[in-house]
Amino acid sequence: MVKKQDQLVEKTTQTTPEVRSDKGEVAAFLSKAKMVRKAQEAKGLKPASGNLLFALDATMSRQPTWDVACSLQKEMFEVAETHGGLATQLVYFRGTSECRASRWTRSAADMTGWMERFDCRAGRTQIGRILQHVKNEVLETKIDAVVYVGDCLEEDPDVIVGLAGDITLKGVPVFVFQEGNDAMAAHVFKAIARLTGGAYGQFDSGAKLKLADYLKGIAAYAASGRDVTRLPRDLQKQLPGPTSSR
Repeated sequence: MVKKQDQLVEKTTQTTPEVRSDKGEVAAFLSKAKMVRKAQEAKGLKPASGNLLFALDATMSRQPTWDVACSLQKEMFEVAETHGGLATQLVYFRGTSECRASRWTRSAADMTGWMERFDCRAGRTQIGRILQHVKNEVLETKIDAVVYVGDCLEEDPDVIVGLAGDITLKGVPVFVFQEGNDAMAAHVFKAIARLTGGAYGQFDSGAKLKLADYLKGIAAYAASGRDVTRLPRDLQKQLPGPTSSR
């Protein structure tokens, strides 16, 4: 059996599945949710108050940042626990066509373990597939925030901005953190953040502390019901108002 963390993310050319109202499916969903809660309780974990989709560019140039992001998982979860807890899903792309999503987890050890399994591989960006995955995933799971970390854009900007516009209708803020200063990527990344009600941040290679501040701030934001005051100041200024309800 193929595990969900080893499944490919849906391609951007596929249509969004219809939302059904079937009693049998609802009962199965509730039964599965109950099993998940029991498994979490057995591990001493309370139900998470927030869900964060964590997306990364894992093409060859990204290995140092991938390693840094991996090392920060424990800190992110620790910060989130003080605000109610956090469940995360890892989504990444690498190579010429690989784009994968993990299951949702409350465990920093899960996230770190998954990230340590993979190395970065040469290839082109697949940001469109990540945004399409967000559109599909939010039909099944409430997502409080999406984080994307990358450095460049090698896709049609109009397509990417169009997908960001679709996500706006889903009420999911996307926070984009860019390493370096590629001008085209910065323009599109800022548009994604602005359209979805998220924020944009920039950091340089080796700036682990700045990336750590961004990621821990987003973890607290998602876990606390989108409390804008939990974010770093440069991100707060891009969002309207002191707080925003889910």
